[in-house]
Order: sequence, then C-alpha cells, then structure tokens
Amino acid sequence: MLTLAILGFLAERPLHAYELRRHVSDLIGHNRPVSDGALYPALQRMHRSGLVERRSEPGDSAPPRQILTITDEGNAELLRRLTTPKEAEITDGGSFFTLLAFLSLVPDPGQQAAVLQRRLDFLTRPASFFQRSGAPVRIRDEQDRYRRGMLVMARATQLAERAWLEETLADLGQAS
Repeated sequence: MLTLAILGFLAERPLHAYELRRHVSDLIGHNRPVSDGALYPALQRMHRSGLVERRSEPGDSAPPRQILTITDEGNAELLRRLTTPKEAEITDGGSFFTLLAFLSLVPDPGQQAAVLQRRLDFLTRPASFFQRSGAPVRIRDEQDRYRRGMLVMARATQLAERAWLEETLADLGQAS
C-alpha cells in the first residue's frame, strides 16, 4: 500500500519527500508506521522503475530540496493498481481505505463501481472473528463480553460501510 499511497499523493501534486512522508503517515501510519527506512528505499525503487522523477529546487536559506513528481508510467501504474486491486487490498480494511483515498483518480465511473462492488461483495459474506463448528459466531451467541464487544463494533462499522457503498454504487450507476 506504500507504493499506492506514494503514487496517489504525487498524482495530486509534486511533493518534497518530507511532505510526502507526512501525507503517507497521516493516511496509513496509524495502521502501519511509515519510517524513513521504508519510504526512501521505496522512492529509490520507484525512481529506478521510472514511476517517479526527482528534481532539485533551491531551498529557503537551506540546501536544495528534492521535489518528487509522478511520471506517465507512474500514472499508468497508479491506475492499474486502483482498477485491479489484489484480493487482500479489498478484504483488508486499512488497505481498502488507502485504495479508496485515491479512487476518484480513476476517470471511469464504471471502473470505480467495479472496485466498490468487490468490497461490498466481500462485506456481504458471513464472517466473524470467531468460529464454532466451522460457522461464524453470532453476536447473541458470544458469551465473553469483550469478544461480544468486538463483534458489536465490527457489525456497526460493517453496516455503515455497506450503506455507504450501496449509496455510492447507486450514484455511480446514475452517472454512467
């Protein structure tokens, strides 16, 4: 998701690496901390792959700053990642939210809708944190108050997300 976040923010505007790190940390850092040891090697790989470019700009009474911009190849990779996400990027909530943060960069509402539909399909499958006899444990059947609390909170979040997905899919259907 780090690559997706980097490309997404650079598609919005060129950024200094420090600004980019702050934006990426704000988006995904609460789930996965973003260190210089992760960001800078990723930027190096992306630069070598032709996805981002670096240029120097004079700093305000400081050494020149390296400004990062996305290339045409980077934009193509960003759109590929947004329109054909891996299954884990659909099923993992943090990964999906990173994807969602940049989905508006996909120009085709039909492609946007296809990604949202995959998430909705995932959310409508029976699931639970806990299983008994191979079946998901229902809230009313969980005796442990803390596990029941997990199930209650997860259910409320899932219902809110499903409602938003259904509303947005309906809107995208009208826009097509």
